[in-house]
Amino acid sequence: MKILVINGGSSSFKYQIIDMATNERICQGLVERIGMPEGNFKHKRFPGTDREETFEFPGSYPNHTAGMQEMVKVLQDPARGGVISSPDEIAAVGHRVLLGGPEYAEALVDEKVKKVITDYIPLGPLHNPANLAGIEVMEKLFPGKPNVAVFDTGFHSTMPDQAYTYAIPQDLAKKHRIRRYGFHGTSHKFVSKEAAAFLGKKPEDVNLITCHLGNGSSISAVAHGSCVDTSMGLTPLEGLIMGTRSGSIDPAIVTFLMQAEGYSGPQMSDVLNKQSGLKALCGMSDLRDLEAAEESGDKAASLALRMFIYSIRKYIGAYFAVLGHVDAVVFTGGIGENSSKVRGGVCQNMDVFGIAIDEALNAPRSSSPRDISQPNAKVRTLVIPTDEELEIARATLRIAFPDKTC
Repeated sequence: MKILVINGGSSSFKYQIIDMATNERICQGLVERIGMPEGNFKHKRFPGTDREETFEFPGSYPNHTAGMQEMVKVLQDPARGGVISSPDEIAAVGHRVLLGGPEYAEALVDEKVKKVITDYIPLGPLHNPANLAGIEVMEKLFPGKPNVAVFDTGFHSTMPDQAYTYAIPQDLAKKHRIRRYGFHGTSHKFVSKEAAAFLGKKPEDVNLITCHLGNGSSISAVAHGSCVDTSMGLTPLEGLIMGTRSGSIDPAIVTFLMQAEGYSGPQMSDVLNKQSGLKALCGMSDLRDLEAAEESGDKAASLALRMFIYSIRKYIGAYFAVLGHVDAVVFTGGIGENSSKVRGGVCQNMDVFGIAIDEALNAPRSSSPRDISQPNAKVRTLVIPTDEELEIARATLRIAFPDKTC
């Protein structure tokens, strides 16, 4: 039972084939710089659990269709790392789709689902068209195979109305579908289930604060397996300070700058999404560069790091109030899994909440789930590596073949 997972972005897509009988990756790859003069295609296959083979194919991919057509050729070519003899070996295709509103969390793709994806293009103009294109290409390249859409907003569809409603005129909110949607849902869902299992409990028996920290970052409050609040909003711009995103700011700043600088709406959006965040504070958006600069005495980098940590601490504090009881705080994502400095800074002087980490456990890097708490801490602090592709594959198997177990 091999599932092909497509994780599409605006100018790239990642893919994996996962054998659902064993949860093992057979191959994975990345096609990037789509639509640019020089594209890039990286492919890895895993002939054994302890080794991998890497292939790279420079080329030009004018659109997602061209990139996916080449991917299917590579998957069937042993000389280039192929792992299947024909498309018949793929049981189903799972797609990460950015935005599907509250209508769907995950769904077998049909014309109705495609229309929902299309209807939300105004709120996801970069990703939803690419996600839809990926679905339609896979329908042609793997005819007759079920396609399943797993929505990035799906896990957050359980939020209560007091959490997802904005205090703006409700006729406008209804007309333009303005509400908190939340993002990184596939990651938050995966790590919340993994964290519960790590604690030896069922998801419905724990309350968690899950922190997905990367170039894009978000935090969710998860009560008994369901999301009840999350930091991202109508778009991924709201919430934490991020690599190039401002995070939450006074909305009056937007109108003030548009009037003072003569910015159009798209220009203002570009400022907030691509020119702000850590990049605006110190000229660096990659936390690894920022930490190195901070250690060398760069004051701007130090301020940026402190602001990033401070924004995380505020949300954790708020979500303790939302949940009432918290069993664990969970760190995941590129920063959450790898930056001991960020984890240490976030958890410093959090004893009042029952959070206390052991620096000897926090310092080493590891690809395994781990508890970095002090033995007597009332709230556990966990580091759980995320695996969005595996979560998408599990959902695909569950939706496309409900008689199978996963």
